[in-house]
Amino acid sequence: MEITWRRIVAQDFPLLGIWLQQPHVKRWWNHETTAEAVARDFGPAARGEEPSEDLLAFLDGRPVGLVQRSRLHDYPDYLAELAAIIPVPDGAMTIDYLIGDPLQTGQGVGTAMIQFAIARTWADHPAAPCVLVPVAAANRPSWRALERAGLRRVGVGDLEPDNPVDDRTHYLYRVDRPGGSV
Repeated sequence: MEITWRRIVAQDFPLLGIWLQQPHVKRWWNHETTAEAVARDFGPAARGEEPSEDLLAFLDGRPVGLVQRSRLHDYPDYLAELAAIIPVPDGAMTIDYLIGDPLQTGQGVGTAMIQFAIARTWADHPAAPCVLVPVAAANRPSWRALERAGLRRVGVGDLEPDNPVDDRTHYLYRVDRPGGSV
């Protein structure tokens, strides 16, 4: 299973819109799926106007998912929310992710994609001491994929859910740079 990625471009927006409409994605991402909404929300990162990286993930050369990666210090309000639950080291990164094709879920693709994202983070961001990932406590497939990818649960706390049907309980997962301090 070979995972690769590249930054999203405007030509990827129709595919993102289709993925965001998939029930297994829509349940957790709760995102508007019109062409205008996708362009509005993903356009700034695609054009380099947003500090986050929106990355189209490929499995054996075929688009399979999305990884969003960012430095927490680029988002001070979000950083403050997480820091109210657990200590957040300077330079910490975070990721979010989705598998677009429902036929690829439950096949280890999410775990492989997370592992690839973590490995690339160490290479692309040499100052990052760790990656912290909050996930809705009710999203068992997501937090199980994090665990299978080697992240460990380091906290539980209340964060604003992506989908208003969920309560605020989130698990926080962490993986440290190999050879770094905890």
